[in-house]
Amino acid sequence: MLEAKNRLGIVFFPAFDWSISPTHPEREERLLYTRDQLLEEGLFDIDGVTEHRPEVATLEDVERVHFCLPDVAGVATQSHLISAGGAIKAARLVMEREEEKAFALVRPPGHHAMKFVHGSRGFCNMNIEAVMLEWIRETYGPRRVAIVDTDCHHGDGTQDIYWHDPDTLFISLHQDGRTLYPGTGFPLELGGPGAYGKTINVPLPPLTSDEGFLHVIDHVVLPLLEDFKPDLVINSAGQDNHFSDPITNMNFSARGYAMLSERLNPDIAVLEGGYAIQGALPYVNLGLCLAMAGLDYRGVVEPGFDPERLRQPQKVTDYIKRLCDDVRGLYFNPPRERMQGEECDGFRVRHKDIYYDTDGISESQVESVLLCCDCPGVVRIESWSTAHPLSVGVEIPQRACDRCHARGIQLFEEAQLKGGYRYVQLIDRRGKVYRQSGF
Repeated sequence: MLEAKNRLGIVFFPAFDWSISPTHPEREERLLYTRDQLLEEGLFDIDGVTEHRPEVATLEDVERVHFCLPDVAGVATQSHLISAGGAIKAARLVMEREEEKAFALVRPPGHHAMKFVHGSRGFCNMNIEAVMLEWIRETYGPRRVAIVDTDCHHGDGTQDIYWHDPDTLFISLHQDGRTLYPGTGFPLELGGPGAYGKTINVPLPPLTSDEGFLHVIDHVVLPLLEDFKPDLVINSAGQDNHFSDPITNMNFSARGYAMLSERLNPDIAVLEGGYAIQGALPYVNLGLCLAMAGLDYRGVVEPGFDPERLRQPQKVTDYIKRLCDDVRGLYFNPPRERMQGEECDGFRVRHKDIYYDTDGISESQVESVLLCCDCPGVVRIESWSTAHPLSVGVEIPQRACDRCHARGIQLFEEAQLKGGYRYVQLIDRRGKVYRQSGF
């Protein structure tokens, strides 16, 4: 019997009862065709490859990551909780050493869901990777973690959540935001003052193919991981860079995705986007599973694959090489004078305007982080939108110093007493306290 080099656990949840619409590309068939392909290829007959059922994320699992308005139940269905629970199950398999690697083949996706959640944007209501990662940290203690997002769309929600976290290296490879939603993810978006240089964006031009993606892995991602030395590597495994995807403009192949996964060598992968439901996802997911299990994926070929037709233009190759040199330099020598936001009373403040394209909600935020030499600092976010009145969230990091912990509690209590906010929420990671007040 064929035996996997790495024990691989696959967590499967297609969310039968949730879709944006019966014909929308984000629907259950995204995974049903994949499961048929994995069964047809005999993946689960391989010794060391095992299918697992998802867990259900709790409300507290979500509340330690997000400020949800009006509450978690107001923005997330049971399917969202099971999708996040599928990611948690994948993490549990790896952390408890039941499996060496795990792939959460789950939906709905999550990487466009930011710290504050007023509704659905980019098909995402909650950030399932972040819910998973903070469950890991709550359960097993602090970890240095790298999240490598290979979805075609910039992982702006994950970036937002970890903007101030020096223990999380977030790297996003995506189609240039000047040509695709959400219009963000540029090289000088480098993170907050306590985590500057720990957010890395590689915006790739349309028509980037296997050659370009693998060049970024070899010349940006792997050198940064070698320097950062994470305890865990998580792959936000979006698959809409595929040449047949109906909503993007890239030329990546199923075999290219497998090669990327082999080189990246993630501990955990979590499915994100990918909307060529029949022609790409079954083959890409098969290739990723084989690569994570340490098995031969060279026979994976999807319909319509023609390497000559998909070869990227020389000008794209030249651009990507220059871009990689620049991005690598930004990580090792981030330009402090370009840091976003202004300082005010010991806080660094930045203003953000966010649009929820799925629900048609416009949101404005004022985010303040307490500057601290001893910890990442307390974050306070005022948020108001066309769906909810002015609200505020206070987050105290897991390894907050005594000063910042006390200041965070003070900010939360002051907001309750005199802030004039509709909702006041606290995420106290150090004290493991998650509270909400509504007025």
